[in-house]
Amino acid sequence: MPDGSGTEIEVSLLPGFSAIDAAEWDACACPEAGRGRPVDPFTTHRFLSALERSGSVGSGTGWDPRPLVARSQGQAIAVAPLFVKSHSQGEYIFDHGWADALERAGGRYYPKLQIAVPFTPATGRRFLTLPGWEGAGRAALIEATVRVAAEAGLSSLHATFCTAEEAEAGASMGLLHRVTQQYHWENDGYGDFSDFLAALTSRKRKAIRKEREVAQAFGGTIRRITGDEIRPEHWDAFWAFYQDTGSRKWGRPYLTRPFFDEVHETMRDDVLLVLAERGGRPVAGALNFIGRDTLFGRYWGALEDHACLHFECCYYQAIDFAIERGMSRVEAGAQGEHKLSRGYLPSEIHSLHWIAEPSFRDAVARYLRAERAAIGQEIEVLTDYGPFRKGP
Repeated sequence: MPDGSGTEIEVSLLPGFSAIDAAEWDACACPEAGRGRPVDPFTTHRFLSALERSGSVGSGTGWDPRPLVARSQGQAIAVAPLFVKSHSQGEYIFDHGWADALERAGGRYYPKLQIAVPFTPATGRRFLTLPGWEGAGRAALIEATVRVAAEAGLSSLHATFCTAEEAEAGASMGLLHRVTQQYHWENDGYGDFSDFLAALTSRKRKAIRKEREVAQAFGGTIRRITGDEIRPEHWDAFWAFYQDTGSRKWGRPYLTRPFFDEVHETMRDDVLLVLAERGGRPVAGALNFIGRDTLFGRYWGALEDHACLHFECCYYQAIDFAIERGMSRVEAGAQGEHKLSRGYLPSEIHSLHWIAEPSFRDAVARYLRAERAAIGQEIEVLTDYGPFRKGP
């Protein structure tokens, strides 16, 4: 297909992330990495390849990688992490109700196409382009993916946790725009954790101080480690934490044990582990990934139950780290209104959807309009209800 200048763009499906050179992918996914840390660690070739090589995605998982690459004159100018999905697990933008409705009406919802980072509810670019190719590259990827879905007779295409700019561009091309919400902590130029507490109401400030005191009196020590401080035995401990959480939340963990070995080999500089240790061994911990300006909280688990330790390891230690590093934001993952009283305020989350069947598409569009209005009102109410002191 030609872009607006008449340049021919060819879009192809790849059998996996190993089918494209890492440097070629990352030139689109994180062109800023040549000047430091990537903005988004999750769309880097090393993260997506870790999922693939570890068997966390691929055959038997319901996440079959089919990455897209758009080329102009042989050069990759845009890529997208596309998957063929046979279920709706591990997405965090929930469409189970849509699937049930279509199948009750005699349709078939699965398989579907998903542009996403598996198991990762973190906002970032989904249509990854070389600088200067943002408009043409993104349009080429969207048009090609819709065409693939239509020609294969699939029910739908979804691009989840995309940026607001991508959502606007996709909506202008006829995709349905969905708005949901998540809780994020924003750094208002705080010098330390005490500065953050000073911005809260007296009652919330006292509550957080009390929670930190209770957590830190659990009978051990809490420490943060990253990079070469992380040793293989730390991943053994975290795997036990992750299995415990995964078995309770999802029935079985999404990630395999080799995934954490892959991360250790290729991404430990992008990782922050918060470990609670007692009696010489880790008993609880939180896994975070480090972006250029955002700390992304991902997983928590514990082998022992201690009051307030979850809040300390997942939320307060993350805030401490972000302030120390001068980072702007902490994204603490999906759901959880309990985050609100701890300084994490609701933020809009965007996704794009293409539905093949016209009457079903119209029904989804009506639902999304009503949902957007409700989410907007909810964010306004929750923000007002938040822990921060009100101005004069």
